[in-house]
Amino acid sequence: MENNPLFRYWVLIGMVLIAGFSQGMLLPVLAVMLEGSGISSSANGLNAAALYIGIILISPFIEAPVRRYGYKPVILTGLVLVTITVALFPFWQAFWLWFVLRMIVGVADNLIHFSTQVWISTTSSPEKRGRQLALYGLAFGLGFGVGPMMTRLLEISEFLPFLISALMSLTALCFMLMLRNEHPAGNVETASRISTMIRYKRVIKLAWFALLPGFCYGYLEASLHGNYPVYAMRMGIDLQLTTVFLLPGFVFGSLFTQLPLGMLSDKFGRSRILLWIMGTGAVIFLFMPLVEHSPALLFSGFVITGMILGSLFSLGITYLADLVPADLLPTGNVMTAVLFGLGSMTGPIVGGLLIDIIGPGSIYYSISGMLALMLAAGFVFQYQQRFSSESQPSAADHSWS
Repeated sequence: MENNPLFRYWVLIGMVLIAGFSQGMLLPVLAVMLEGSGISSSANGLNAAALYIGIILISPFIEAPVRRYGYKPVILTGLVLVTITVALFPFWQAFWLWFVLRMIVGVADNLIHFSTQVWISTTSSPEKRGRQLALYGLAFGLGFGVGPMMTRLLEISEFLPFLISALMSLTALCFMLMLRNEHPAGNVETASRISTMIRYKRVIKLAWFALLPGFCYGYLEASLHGNYPVYAMRMGIDLQLTTVFLLPGFVFGSLFTQLPLGMLSDKFGRSRILLWIMGTGAVIFLFMPLVEHSPALLFSGFVITGMILGSLFSLGITYLADLVPADLLPTGNVMTAVLFGLGSMTGPIVGGLLIDIIGPGSIYYSISGMLALMLAAGFVFQYQQRFSSESQPSAADHSWS
């Protein structure tokens, strides 16, 4: 069973779903509990940022142990950390303790995500890579979307959401023990002879645009979940409509198109699909202020943008796997994780400033502007790929042929 590639793939997909569930559960559950304790909204936001700080802090240090020890020990470490840390949350409701625990969860989730991304990317054939990584994104989105529903269990017991999350992580750990360990392409000695900075430069030279969807998705997701409730209250949009319909509508909208967009990227090329979704998303968000008066149209806008933009991250790492050699893929995934964390921290800051300065429409303009910048970067990269003698087009991406 441990040598079966299909079994390994579905175990990894299951772990991503559980990691998404733990993130999606912690954000609203802890926010509700902190709000109930009288913590200010700004301090609440700072506490939520701890998870992304953990993601950024651990990112530069994941690649070396994965290369030396393989995927399995790193994933098991992440699962053990998540299981123990999540179980500790309800015992001591202290602001700074929760800040540290959230950082640990960010570290653990990044260990899991990084290892599973590289493992799936390097063992997938180019013609199926988009589909398989789309299912990876689908699993995370499903877990992230279901997680917030655990807030209702707080009425029964404050321990219940955390207990469920810890038990799910423990179950994933048991399945992970059945898999045989594998290592990334290339050996430890070769990787150690090439300095980290040189590897970073090589990835940037070959695939800098493929790193940007990670930043863009972090910016988008954190802006919506961190800024939009505040924006809604200031603009007179019903808060229940926002938290029960609009934000979940975006998340669940993305679930319907992860696999179709992944398959389309296999057929038509990753770059074409990325440029299309960035451009379409930028236009829709630009015109979203015009439909704020209608809850039905606003909900439709969130679902449609979720369907279009929910695949940004998975398409980015798939495109990265097309453009860089297998031995540089771990480095590229590290850089993507860092950029995702930076985007997740930048989005709410920029969005919050624009809400104060511009007011009506500000959150939509913030997201639309970022997508427009990413689109422009994509056209620059396309130009480089076509006309630079130093760059070789990817055989897996048909957009340059």
